[in-house]
Amino acid sequence: MKISIDDLQAYLTAHYSGRTTEQSMFMKLVEEIGEVAEVLNKRAGRKATNETDLQEQLGTELADMIHYIVAIAALNDIDLSRIILEKDKKAAVKYNHTMNLEQFLTNKE
Repeated sequence: MKISIDDLQAYLTAHYSGRTTEQSMFMKLVEEIGEVAEVLNKRAGRKATNETDLQEQLGTELADMIHYIVAIAALNDIDLSRIILEKDKKAAVKYNHTMNLEQFLTNKE
């Protein structure tokens, strides 16, 4: 099953609305960033590990980061899909990309 940012945002709005604060979500995000750093250090050999599936662990920690990023946006009624597309258009012009995200998605259809 595929999910969209809009679907995740709607779900997290319903889940967290009135139950938490953006500051709390940000602190959780910072924790998750640290956990991603730990996995990356293990993969690079900078930190000892007995764990065998660091790829799966990395995916889990990245999913946690996305969760809290989207939750912060949801709590602030920010349309991430719109903002991502707008920001990517500006970046595509600034860095002379041959295609922006909106064009990529249109060509994909």
